[in-house]
Amino acid sequence: MSDPIRPSGRSTAVSLAVIALVVGGAATAFAYTAGWLSPDRLTPARMADAFAPPGGPALGHRRNHAKGVCFTGTFESNGAAEALSKAQVFAAGKYPVVGRFNLGTADPMAADGSARVRGLGIMITTPDGQQWRSAMIDAPVFPVSTPQAFFELLTASGSKEPDAMKTFAAAHPEIAAFGGWAKSAPFTSSYAEERYNSLNSFVFTNAGGEKSVVRWSLAPEAAPVTVSADELKQRGPDVLTSEITDRIAKGPARWTLVVTVANPGDPTADPSKAWPDDRRKVEAGKLIVERIEAEPDGPCRDVNFDPTVLPAGVGVSDDPFPAARSAVYAVSFDRRAAEAGHYPKTAK
Repeated sequence: MSDPIRPSGRSTAVSLAVIALVVGGAATAFAYTAGWLSPDRLTPARMADAFAPPGGPALGHRRNHAKGVCFTGTFESNGAAEALSKAQVFAAGKYPVVGRFNLGTADPMAADGSARVRGLGIMITTPDGQQWRSAMIDAPVFPVSTPQAFFELLTASGSKEPDAMKTFAAAHPEIAAFGGWAKSAPFTSSYAEERYNSLNSFVFTNAGGEKSVVRWSLAPEAAPVTVSADELKQRGPDVLTSEITDRIAKGPARWTLVVTVANPGDPTADPSKAWPDDRRKVEAGKLIVERIEAEPDGPCRDVNFDPTVLPAGVGVSDDPFPAARSAVYAVSFDRRAAEAGHYPKTAK
């Protein structure tokens, strides 16, 4: 873990990077649920409100990760994860997927090069009628360790007080790891070249009742081609959508689902802390993206990628964020459904 942020040139740069990320919506929509704290202090509605830019939310759109494009495809399980989970999705076979590539921004009209965080949501359905939904991002760690701290981060990033972020960073030194990634990690030229991470911990239960705490990632088959932020912006406001559409039209893109198993004592409740690289890893199969569709007419338009929609054999852990995200995603879904008249009826 990085050292606490101190008043130096490096810490100032990290703080400014985080401000830009959050104001742009790049801090993901991991949010807070009612009941974990007193409703007088925080509710899912207040958290959803905190994502809105100064001019107000984009009506009819997701409150964060508002810009995206749908895809359909297949998850091909190789059966290797059956030792960890009894969920049918891990039995060898092929299962349909509806998904969404997206940007960490509350602005559905944002230029693709302006968002630091990229995301991927998937919904896998198995013949037994169960679903596995997951929302992942390309950051290796989350900015903060608790839902309350995340709300405070959003508040600080929107504050007019000049030292608000500096004060926040001093109280939450764990943000240095995310800030360092945001400041120095290269951009890639495609959604297909990103590794997407669950960050949150979940519990797998196998047929014998044995439990393992895990995180998962989707590792791309495509080699990353790095570009500068400036170059990406020069390629046009919708370059990532155009690129992935053209790429998939020529052939499917693939990712390997890598399940990482925690050792005793690993920080399972804190997504701001990475687990050591030597932890057991199981390659469970391949995500294959086969078709891209514009969101207004696409199959992901009304999908809520609630991370607590899980099949038997997969459950939540002591990590408070999945329940938090679920509560705020529900608020966001209800609001955009009520505002459906403001959403584009067809793709441009």
